[in-house]
Amino acid sequence: MEAEETEATAERGQLEELNQTTEAEKEQEEPEETACSKKRVVPGIVYLGHVPPRFRPLHVRNLLSAYGEVGRVFFQAEDRFVRRKKKAAASGGKKRPKYSKDYTEGWVEFRDKRVAKRVAASLHNTPMGARRRSPFRYDLWNLKYLHRFTWSHLSEHLAFERQVRRQRLRAEVAQAKRETDFYLRSVERGQRFLAADGDPTRPDRSWAFAQRPTEQELRARKAARPGGRERARLAAAQDQARSNRGLLARIFGAPPPSGSTEEPSLARDV
Repeated sequence: MEAEETEATAERGQLEELNQTTEAEKEQEEPEETACSKKRVVPGIVYLGHVPPRFRPLHVRNLLSAYGEVGRVFFQAEDRFVRRKKKAAASGGKKRPKYSKDYTEGWVEFRDKRVAKRVAASLHNTPMGARRRSPFRYDLWNLKYLHRFTWSHLSEHLAFERQVRRQRLRAEVAQAKRETDFYLRSVERGQRFLAADGDPTRPDRSWAFAQRPTEQELRARKAARPGGRERARLAAAQDQARSNRGLLARIFGAPPPSGSTEEPSLARDV
């Protein structure tokens, strides 16, 4: 009986130890699970810089879904002017040209930014089409991961570009309207001028204005006065003398001051 009791107590102790170890393991696993659940998955956006012709968002989704879960995809369409020009070139005189619009750039959102970083680093400058008969086999991926860039930033950027385009178009329309109004006013003014030019009752408005006399005219007027020739001759002689005096002064130097000229005379007197 005593042996059976000792065996029962030993089994109970082992069971208690196992229960304690399992409870400790569960307690250790619970914080790990809560930490994983608290760790939020942040989406990442990859910028696609090159979009080949006839490349659609569905192609991007099918090609990149093999590397991770792809969320939203947006492609920027080409300008209307370029599209219209290509459409006219593709028509070639036909009535109904078959032309589909192309895209210039795109943005691809991955559910996990780590997958987005890995895809951008591994697929950059690699062929788009893996199969031999793929139409995009000779086009290369041009991918770049946008750090701290969210889809809301893209929406704001597109809205800003749309607003800027509208303002530019509004300014161009206003400028064209001002030029047209100015041209119409000029045409009306010219028509009125031509109509009034043949009217005999219109007074002749000749432009009469007095011009300022020139230097030669002023000298001629002074010379025409009585005694003006003598004054002109004296003025010319004075000008000639001044010029000669200045020439001699430059050749022989300036005359000595008055104090230096008086010293020799004083010395002779002494």
